[in-house]
Amino acid sequence: SSGINAEYGHYHEEEAVYISAQTDRVTVIFSTLFKDPDDIVIGKVFLQEFKDARKAHQQAPQVLFSYGEPPAELSGQPNLLRGDNIGYVTFVLFPRHTTPANRDNTINLIHQFRTYLHYHIKCSKAYLHSRMRSKTSEFLKVLNRAKPEAMTEKKFGVGKRV
Repeated sequence: SSGINAEYGHYHEEEAVYISAQTDRVTVIFSTLFKDPDDIVIGKVFLQEFKDARKAHQQAPQVLFSYGEPPAELSGQPNLLRGDNIGYVTFVLFPRHTTPANRDNTINLIHQFRTYLHYHIKCSKAYLHSRMRSKTSEFLKVLNRAKPEAMTEKKFGVGKRV
């Protein structure tokens, strides 16, 4: 098996967290179940922002994510979920994240990650729905203001009307 020796933890219904400690890093992998196809799209955008944040903040942990298939680090782990609605998020924590001064904060942030992710997905959906309702309302106002042109009869001869 080429995977890491990871400890499994039941994290949420049909979801798990895998934690592996090496001498130079701690790898934390979350399996996440997305119940709605829209959640997958918004989740991908959100997680891409996490990944890109490392460019601006070199102290941030490395973040990797994949959909459908578990990451190679988990090969050999039993009962891994697969499917289009399953995502895997990997955090690679380095010694600077696990120093005594940073350890508690790191643990709190990692522990709350799933809730943080799903909260922001739900907020994004609510915002998008709000914007769609607002635009629909604006379009209805425009349609209600539009007045059909008065029907005029033009005579083209005796008894013919158009």
